[in-house]
Amino acid sequence: MAAVANPSILSPPTVLSSQKPIASRCLPSLRPFSSFAYPPLALHNLHLHPLAKPCLPIIPRKLDVPIIRPEASDVAAAEAYLAADEATSDSAVATASPKPKIKTGKAALLLKRDRTRTKRFLEIQKLRENKKEYDVPTAISLLKGTANTKFVESAEAHFRLNIDPKYNDQQLRATVNLPKGTGQTIKVAVLSQGERIDEAKNAGADIVGGEELIEQIKGGFMDFDKLIASPDMMPKVASLGKLLGPRGLMPNPKAGTVTTDISQAIQEFKKGKVEYRVDKTGIVHLAFGKVNFTDEDLIVNLMAAVRSVETNKPSGAKGVYWKSAHICSSMGPSVRLNIREMLDYKPPTV
Repeated sequence: MAAVANPSILSPPTVLSSQKPIASRCLPSLRPFSSFAYPPLALHNLHLHPLAKPCLPIIPRKLDVPIIRPEASDVAAAEAYLAADEATSDSAVATASPKPKIKTGKAALLLKRDRTRTKRFLEIQKLRENKKEYDVPTAISLLKGTANTKFVESAEAHFRLNIDPKYNDQQLRATVNLPKGTGQTIKVAVLSQGERIDEAKNAGADIVGGEELIEQIKGGFMDFDKLIASPDMMPKVASLGKLLGPRGLMPNPKAGTVTTDISQAIQEFKKGKVEYRVDKTGIVHLAFGKVNFTDEDLIVNLMAAVRSVETNKPSGAKGVYWKSAHICSSMGPSVRLNIREMLDYKPPTV
């Protein structure tokens, strides 16, 4: 067998004939493709490997093949389709989003800047200066002057105190006996058993009962303003907490509605004993009579409420106890009181 000559000393035709076909030396992963479809990729791959250079011929684009360009109407139709698809997806997302929670109670009220006042209120508001502090007799006369509705309004007191009721030592809940009464007819119900039932009836209780009255309350009977219970009935009354608690009717020793002396409790509430407590913002709201009372009677009731709030000052209250004090009628503007003058004021009669 003849030896193969050195390709470097052979003539070009001899070298080409002695070498293997070019296709056999090509990389198996690189295949010829059209530069019309992937022109950047073709140029990039040509420089990856020197052996791939003769295996990747660039096929020029045929000039005789017409270029298809979309019509303007087709482009507009495609854009309209995409816009409709996006609108459908947005509507689907909006439909799937949860509905806003309906506000109830105080959250449903309008903000102060969005509220409107009636013509009557705007007229009576001019009777007093907005931020001026008045003494007790002048404030009472202004309160009665602003009550011009068709019904007899209540006289209300609102005391802002420097306490935070979320702390146990800064909670305030007590009762006050208004000497001149509340001007309202109080309907008292009594839960008791045995001899105390007759005692409650003789003392003037409007509704008296035991276990049968508890069953009526569970059925929805709430035709009373105060509910007084004897201590031996409290284990049975405990099941009424969810019904009576939100209405402020649950018997409580601090409110004087759980007692052994039922006759005295009935007489006190009939004459004008009022329970009050501080709300979560540190304000005490208290009704101390009707606007058809005389000025002297309203002053006596107001000072009794002030003395009670001052006497029952919580042990955890620090610094200045009284922040502000206002009185008003049910449908009238508030009148600000001078706190120092109010605390030092002595009513003419008690």
